[in-house]
Amino acid sequence: MFTGLIADVGSVESIDSGGEGARLRVRTELAGEIAEGDSVAVNGACLTAASVGDGAFEADVMNQTLANTSLGELEPGGAVNLELALRPADRMGGHMVQGHVDATGAVAAVAEDGIARRLAIETPEELRRYVVERGSVALDGVSLTVAALTETGFEVSLVPETLERTTLGDAEPGQIVNLEMDVLARYAERLMSEFVNRGAAE
Repeated sequence: MFTGLIADVGSVESIDSGGEGARLRVRTELAGEIAEGDSVAVNGACLTAASVGDGAFEADVMNQTLANTSLGELEPGGAVNLELALRPADRMGGHMVQGHVDATGAVAAVAEDGIARRLAIETPEELRRYVVERGSVALDGVSLTVAALTETGFEVSLVPETLERTTLGDAEPGQIVNLEMDVLARYAERLMSEFVNRGAAE
């Protein structure tokens, strides 16, 4: 479990891809806090550290993850948002993020908005029903509040701290981003569908 509050922006040292998956190596200041077997969210995708050493960690990325996220597009030297798993005593500063990416979206537009910067995100149609104004969404692992709904997705507004401490500060139109919708919306939909189906049967 994560909160969507990025702890470090790491640097991709290598990504070795093949037909059976990929091996990702990321350099980060957090390496000293990571042990083999620990969960690490990389651009919002929960990975397991397979090895740690020399200021970096390595993780295996299975084909399912490569298909559903943007991790397969990473290149050496690229920046990635990193977060370590939530500990019981930590503050819950963002929202409940599982690190289970639902799909990828695309940055449709970027606009300055006073001290903030506004991003419009094109979202797969089947996921739009989980997005509500002032609700929560994770974008490349960053916990954000939905500022507005659009015909093709939603908009978020990024404060200077987010722009400085995450990769979203460099986001440009056309960029692919990982999306994780609020899991509470999914549970609510599932529970309500049981009542609707029961009522229809009666």
